[in-house]
Order: sequence, then C-alpha cells, then structure tokens
Amino acid sequence: MTLPTALNLPPVDPLPEATAHYFDICQERLGMVPNVLRAYAFDIAKLDAFTAMYNDLMLGPSGLSKLEREMIAVVVSSINRCWYCQVAHGAAVRAISGDPALGEAMVMNWRAASIPPRQKAMLAFAEKVTKASAEVTEEDRDALRAEGFSDRDIWDVASVTGFFNMSNRVASATGMEPNPEYHAQAR
Repeated sequence: MTLPTALNLPPVDPLPEATAHYFDICQERLGMVPNVLRAYAFDIAKLDAFTAMYNDLMLGPSGLSKLEREMIAVVVSSINRCWYCQVAHGAAVRAISGDPALGEAMVMNWRAASIPPRQKAMLAFAEKVTKASAEVTEEDRDALRAEGFSDRDIWDVASVTGFFNMSNRVASATGMEPNPEYHAQAR
C-alpha cells in the first residue's frame, strides 16, 4: 500500500481494534479510508486527537450547518492552497449541496458563488481569520451578528477556520495526497 504522505511513516501494525473498526466504518460509509486518517495512523494518540477534534467541529452540534462548515474548510484550504483539503472538502460541498458549481466556486473563488449574505459574511470572516487573525475586530464579529450568528456560532466559525489552517499546514508540509475517489464524487 502506498503511504498517504511523502514521509515514510507507516501505520501501526496491527492497528488497534478500535482504529481498525473506525477505518472499516469509513470504508463502508465513504467507500475509502481518507488518506488524512491513514497518514495519522503512525501514531494512534495523534490520530485519536485529530479525529476527536474533527468530529466535534464538523459533525457536532452547532448553529452552523454541515454545508457551512464544509464551505469554511474549502475556503480556508483554497487560501492556503492545500491540495488535499481543497479536493476532499470540495467533494463534500458538492455532495452536501447537490451543486457541483458551488464546490468549484468554493475552491476557485468563493466570492463568485451565488450564496446568501449570511454565508458571504461567514466566509469573509474565515478569510480574515486565515490571512490576518490578529486584525479581527469587534466590527468583524458584529458583521456576523448582523447576519444572525450568535456568539457561539462565531466561536464555531473561528474554530473550524483554525482547525483547517492547522490541518492545511500539516497536509501541505507532509505532501499528503487526496484519495483519487474524491475527484469524481458528486459531479
């Protein structure tokens, strides 16, 4: 099996039972084990920490929809030019929205997408956090509040943005490759 990154970090062998079960669930539900999970499998504690944070931010309770969280992931990844996350989360935007053009717009230029003002404000905030987080002001948070975001929602936008900034840097620095299956999904 080809390693999911340019680094020679083979997975723990054998995988712990819980990890093998999680990978089986991924295979069953997604038709693959995402390479990001395979990449972290050299250190089960790091894999568990990564998946716990990802699952909480992307699948846990939030005032943000699953689509909105995926849109943030793609926009942040586009700004950071993270090949892995643009491909993987672009596929998720296409699948969740049912709109292949939306997934492409998120990757190429989110400002060209036909999206409501709420999502435009959310993505502008994510963009600013990605490019210049130290310059975020109360005015920026107020712009989100004006679109109906609660303070908890703003926390979630910031947290998803921060998580993908970290993930993008790790994926790019390690030469993480997206699963080929993502390219054809939801087109």
